[in-house]
Amino acid sequence: MRQMIEQATNLPSIPEVVQKLIASMNDPDVSTETLAGIITSDQAIMAKVLRLANSARYGGQRKVGSVKDALVVLGRDALRTLVLSIGLVSSFKAPASFDLKAYWRRSFMLANRAKWLAKLNNSDPEVAYTCGLLHGIGEYLIHIIEPELAKTIDEQVEGGAARRKTQLELFGFDYTMAGSELAKYWKFPDDIADAILWQQQPAGSGALLPYATLLYLARYMILYREQVSESKFDELPVKLIHAAHMNLEDTYRRMGDFSEDNDDIIMMLQQ
Repeated sequence: MRQMIEQATNLPSIPEVVQKLIASMNDPDVSTETLAGIITSDQAIMAKVLRLANSARYGGQRKVGSVKDALVVLGRDALRTLVLSIGLVSSFKAPASFDLKAYWRRSFMLANRAKWLAKLNNSDPEVAYTCGLLHGIGEYLIHIIEPELAKTIDEQVEGGAARRKTQLELFGFDYTMAGSELAKYWKFPDDIADAILWQQQPAGSGALLPYATLLYLARYMILYREQVSESKFDELPVKLIHAAHMNLEDTYRRMGDFSEDNDDIIMMLQQ
């Protein structure tokens, strides 16, 4: 799979600022000055960051006029996540058969929920958000490398076929494997690559992975969002909640309190 990725000529060219921010995620001692320097090196991305940082969601009443202001208002981890989001959305291109806007909308929906749930198992909310943002990159990769075959799979899935099973039969791997390998290729931290790989089976590696657990639960919230909005949790994977040592009542409450910020998603998609 790595060889296939390396030989792909139409993978997106990740902006240098995003590459440096990914590298900084592996450095717990990176300074705010270093992060500010990285972000200000790309004027186009910086302008988009400041526009979003001044939105009601991020900036509130305080005027954000510089990256340093944004660091104060958002915090360095949240700002780094924001820049990653902007950089990835602006760099991804896809064949006509792939609905890129729908792909990003679902990714942001899942990322927002994973971040919201992170408090329940003491995970880093920004890492959880990044995991959600990248959870589907394997699907994107498959459409980039084999667009016609990927289109055939989409049609079979619409007819009732299981996506992962169909991908395994035709490719020998599925979107979770492809996504994890691409995350490693782009040098994202292992926690993120592992969460992508095990998002459908949080304990599949032999240990219950916290970020894979959050992705699994965030997906549940999307699949059953109408029931969740009515505080009905009949399909909630209770065994997973207990295995993750999460409080069930807190989980009910947190899921029920979640509110989708569609304006935030729309602003991201307009970048």
